[in-house]
Amino acid sequence: FTQKRIGYKGKKIRIYKFRTMMKDAEKKLEEMMRDNPEIREEYLTNKKLENDPRITKVGNILRKTSLDEFPQFINVMKGEMSIVGPRPYLEREKEDMGDKYESVILTKPGITGLWQASGRSELEFSERLVLDQYYIRNWTLWFDIVIILKTIRAVFNKTGEK
Repeated sequence: FTQKRIGYKGKKIRIYKFRTMMKDAEKKLEEMMRDNPEIREEYLTNKKLENDPRITKVGNILRKTSLDEFPQFINVMKGEMSIVGPRPYLEREKEDMGDKYESVILTKPGITGLWQASGRSELEFSERLVLDQYYIRNWTLWFDIVIILKTIRAVFNKTGEK
């Protein structure tokens, strides 16, 4: 499964993932947001749904173990992504990023980042942006190593998953 995302310097990239949602997930999301104001509010605030009915049973397992991200190593090998960096944002999220967009695109997106190591799905979209800004301003190789170790711990401890 591929999905268009925003890459380095705003270039559009196709990231690779294992499919975890039903085939018409985007269309289903639009319908759910149109029909249910609570779902609309949750999605607009968090850019995700806590109990997303679009996720398949196998997809739920892949997400809990973060195995759905594994194919993104192809993006790393192609030079489009790093192992650590801000997660690549969806094109529709650009407007919601506000003035943070310009600084986020100055670094390659990563398979993991401070957001995943600091709470994963427990954090709101605005908090994700704050963490991305912090990472960009404070990057060091040591910081990347710490983020990788914290991500591994979060995945094994199943913290921050929804």
